[in-house]
Amino acid sequence: MISNYDKFPSIKIKEFTDFGEGWEQVCAVINNRIDKISSTKKVVVIECYPGVFENETIQQLQKYIKGKFYFSKDCLHEEDYIKQMVYPDVTDDEVFGYLTRLNLIQFFDQSKIKTTQENIDKEDADTIYIFGTGASLINPNASLIIYFDMPRWEAQLRFRRNETSNLGVDNKNAKASLQYKQAFFVDWRVCDRHKKTLMHKWDLIIDTTKQNNPKIISGETLMSALKQATTQPFRLVPFFDPGPWGGQWMKTYVGLDMSEKNFAWGFDCVPEENSLLLQMDEIIFETPSINLVFAESRKLLGDAVQARFGDEFPIRFDFLDTIEGGNLSLQVHPTTEYAQEKFGIHYTQDESYYILDAKEGAHVYLGLQNDTSPVEMINELKNANTNGTHFEAEKFVKKWDIKKHDHILIPAGTVHCSGKDSMVLEISATPYIFTFKLWDWGRMGLDGKPRPINIAHGEKVIDWSFTPEKTAKELKDIIEPIASGDGWNEEKTGLHEREFIETRRHWFTKKVLHHTNGSVNVLNLIEGREAIVESPENLFEPFVIHYAETFVVPASVKEYTINTHGESAGKQCATIKAFVRIKP
Repeated sequence: MISNYDKFPSIKIKEFTDFGEGWEQVCAVINNRIDKISSTKKVVVIECYPGVFENETIQQLQKYIKGKFYFSKDCLHEEDYIKQMVYPDVTDDEVFGYLTRLNLIQFFDQSKIKTTQENIDKEDADTIYIFGTGASLINPNASLIIYFDMPRWEAQLRFRRNETSNLGVDNKNAKASLQYKQAFFVDWRVCDRHKKTLMHKWDLIIDTTKQNNPKIISGETLMSALKQATTQPFRLVPFFDPGPWGGQWMKTYVGLDMSEKNFAWGFDCVPEENSLLLQMDEIIFETPSINLVFAESRKLLGDAVQARFGDEFPIRFDFLDTIEGGNLSLQVHPTTEYAQEKFGIHYTQDESYYILDAKEGAHVYLGLQNDTSPVEMINELKNANTNGTHFEAEKFVKKWDIKKHDHILIPAGTVHCSGKDSMVLEISATPYIFTFKLWDWGRMGLDGKPRPINIAHGEKVIDWSFTPEKTAKELKDIIEPIASGDGWNEEKTGLHEREFIETRRHWFTKKVLHHTNGSVNVLNLIEGREAIVESPENLFEPFVIHYAETFVVPASVKEYTINTHGESAGKQCATIKAFVRIKP
């Protein structure tokens, strides 16, 4: 089978200005903007998101643009001060920290800022540049604001390659997982708060995702493009990663590199870390999709959802591929109160497994056996992880057979894991890092070392009430017919009553009308090669989707239709749709 999955979906932008590609064109656009500034003394702020290659950027800017440069890093507190300041949020835990309440200004020494400001006031150069993260804190009233942006996924890859450091410290040779943890709990939080104060003021934006190939557009173009995105269906740019339990399914059905050992995860709707591609003539501009959430949260999410979650995107779709692979780790997610108290997270990772595909004998571990002793189970988990003995999972955890199109519900506190030989579309709440591993089947991670186990956290949140009877009644394949019409059927497939996400499955051979009902909709084509999404009133261009692709329909779209298309015209197709429950 030839995959038709689009790994580089883009949004065609209708209006754009000040665009260019490559350092020479980027600097030409910057110089052109500077020439239009009427003041005698021009102060230009050049902000950078963490992960930008600052040395490369400085070298290229100084090659093509003239003026005096000052650097925000020279105004930072000393490294030891910053380490001490962030420690309460970073903690000594190998995986978890606390979502920081710090702001970017707290990383800066006010006396150094004052000295720099005084030096700038005395400077006789016609054009002065303040470069680096937090540059606008040194001069909030700059003549021009330029922002060098960076998606989080690329920032993570740079950590893995030991190319960049965390905010305010020199630690690029540190363990990548620890750098990621510090970025997740501290760096990205403080820099996102700062970014949100600048978004409606920035003049030029530079895409720095690909080294030595920057792309530039005007701030007006980006903000207009983000507004356009809320009027139509769109897809994020997926990314894929190997894992110790990874499988082979995505290689064929998504069209990935067959020479790789495996692919475990596929992330195609995680707006905090995915990107949007904006197409302007021949230029494809990449911007972090979280920018859309920040700039247009009400139109994207819907008023009621935005009122509840703010500028956070609460629904996540991703892939877990264990076909010809292995079991995921046996795990549990924290309760909401535990997540709030221990990590500063507003809500927890309730989730579900939609079985996109499965081989004969596929299974999940879900809930507990009758008469499971909490003390005995926890003691045996600790012994297995400490002494290297085998943990007999099926003695304590119920193992269930699964098949294609089953839907397994996993509210927080439920012990679970996907077994080998299944392809899972994971539908969950968004908090990304909060999985407590209880047992990893005695294997090593891809680096040849044991992966962190979190029994100390996990034992505090396990819901011991999920016996096989309760699990079968509440969590496994709870399908409820909702409605039907000419050529279509709608079913409610979840999620659990303790979870805020609801899912609907539509089987169809003809056109189906959908309503967003005040909430952002996230969908995946779970059956069929192609389908087409259209506006009943022609308010957006027809949007073609392919098998296994996840797409977003903003709340402001209100209504849309989905029909079979192309290779699947007139054949049975199916979508799974997730949205936030809104009580009347």
